[in-house]
Amino acid sequence: MEIRIGILNSPREIGFETSQPASEIEQAVKTALETDAKLLALKDDKGTSYLIPTAGIGYVELGTEESRRIGFVG
Repeated sequence: MEIRIGILNSPREIGFETSQPASEIEQAVKTALETDAKLLALKDDKGTSYLIPTAGIGYVELGTEESRRIGFVG
């Protein structure tokens, strides 16, 4: 699944692929924001860790859990 996170006052966003289910990512984001945690910690498929300050999160976009099709669509 593709995840995109918009950062306040930044023209760029953080984007990466993860195999974690959308419900798990959504719950991690909600918990971090509701408990006033300083950081949101996520990992991608390659093992890279992302520590995002919760105060700077503008939005979190969760893509579909479907795998992408390769080739031409008719």
